[in-house]
Amino acid sequence: MKVSREEAEANHERIIDAASRLFRQKGFDGISVAELMTAAGLTHGGFYGHFKSKDDLVSLAVQHALARSGAAWTSITGDADKPFAALIDRYLDEAKLAEPGPACMFAALAPEGSRRSGDVRRAFADGFRSLTGILAGLLPAALRSRRRAASIAVFSEMVGALVLARSVDDPDLAREILRIVKADLKSRFPDKAAA
Repeated sequence: MKVSREEAEANHERIIDAASRLFRQKGFDGISVAELMTAAGLTHGGFYGHFKSKDDLVSLAVQHALARSGAAWTSITGDADKPFAALIDRYLDEAKLAEPGPACMFAALAPEGSRRSGDVRRAFADGFRSLTGILAGLLPAALRSRRRAASIAVFSEMVGALVLARSVDDPDLAREILRIVKADLKSRFPDKAAA
């Protein structure tokens, strides 16, 4: 049975959405194409009608997740009195310790991304530029000439804190890592409104 163009596009998006979530939960190689298709509510045989390869899907899933992160960051910061603090609090939220599926693609999969194809690595690079660009816009005006460098340092600290907090087997230590990094970032980079 042939599906309409609209149905095919909806199926394509459903696969990418499921892959984005499942890759963050299980890793790029921790889930098969058949499992991804089942999670999207489709049959395994339809995969290659949508994607050239699993790496093609990985690249699109990374792009999808990082675009959604950028939109979420913009929403979080746009509604906040203290946008930088709001973003830091949301990113380093203790709830993200237990559930990597909806959390940051970088914190979940950056090391695996470094071993993938150029398209996957390019998707990570584009997402990195986008997210650090959002961060740069939140930093104090006094850092005008160093905003790019500071945003790269801030994002690296955010990702590192989440990775480290998730990697330890001590819940108190995990929470302490997040708490200390949140306090450090907010004290070093006070919001524009608070400056």
